[in-house]
Amino acid sequence: MTLREEILAEASRLGFLACGVASLDPSRFGDALDTWLARGFGGTMRYLHRQAKKRKNPALIVEGAVRAVVVLDSYLPRHSALGTRHSADGAGQVPSAERRAPRIAKYARGRDYHLELGERLGELSRFLIERGATVARAFADAGPVPERELAARAGLGWIGKNTMLIRPGTGSFFFIGSVLTDLPLEVDRPFETDHCGTCTRCLDACPTDALVEPRTLDATRCISYLTIEHKPDPDPELARQFQGWAFGCDICNDVCPWNERFAAATDRSAYQDRGDIPLDDPDFFERLDAAGFAARFADTPLERPGLARMRRNFATAYQSLEP
Repeated sequence: MTLREEILAEASRLGFLACGVASLDPSRFGDALDTWLARGFGGTMRYLHRQAKKRKNPALIVEGAVRAVVVLDSYLPRHSALGTRHSADGAGQVPSAERRAPRIAKYARGRDYHLELGERLGELSRFLIERGATVARAFADAGPVPERELAARAGLGWIGKNTMLIRPGTGSFFFIGSVLTDLPLEVDRPFETDHCGTCTRCLDACPTDALVEPRTLDATRCISYLTIEHKPDPDPELARQFQGWAFGCDICNDVCPWNERFAAATDRSAYQDRGDIPLDDPDFFERLDAAGFAARFADTPLERPGLARMRRNFATAYQSLEP
């Protein structure tokens, strides 16, 4: 067994959905990133401007690194206490029978993936060190790593019109993690075929028109950005279009035919819905104090916006469902 084969086997043992190896050559989307930032589509995420140089040239991220070992980690929960899979009609409206609040993105209903994914990436990093690496730094959706491009470069899927990485036979309900290393591993053949075809379901279904064109997201209109990253109150006109989402949004994933056909639930307990948020209780977060919020959500993605913004998000979610 070659070293590369050993690494792929270890990634599988750790429970990752898929694994591949990519070069750290300069990004072919560098000019597109500059244009995207110049158009203001990054909103208040100023760190994207600070990271741009490294995102455009990933070899600069970790000194000495020459390869990225990229993994996919499935997160789709088996059951959901917060509503069934989203569907939308051609106008992007949720059928009234399915309108339930709150709506929490599927990835955020269990343990924080930064912790869960990060721990296993740490194990993979140690495995690389044991196999001779002197550089093996893990990244779990953090830092200036262009995860989707590296994943496509590692042959794991293509970047869809909804800007998500989509894997044939799997869909897109997974996290992307990477370990940057100095091991000169054989790289995988990049995934260069676009399997979106003429489909525009994701663009048509987005209620805030955040997908301004295929593969271009205006984050300042995105429900996920507005409920997680954006600290000020959202624009009232946009807020009315939230369709009950209180944290994140699954719409552009849910309507994707690749997910409708192939998405399968994970057995990993950390990503299952913990049922921490009761249904149809508009005052749930209002009744929580800081200590109560921390006790329930400190190890979940909801910790990022914090109690004050989750109170706001809950109120906005319910208001967006009013006739």
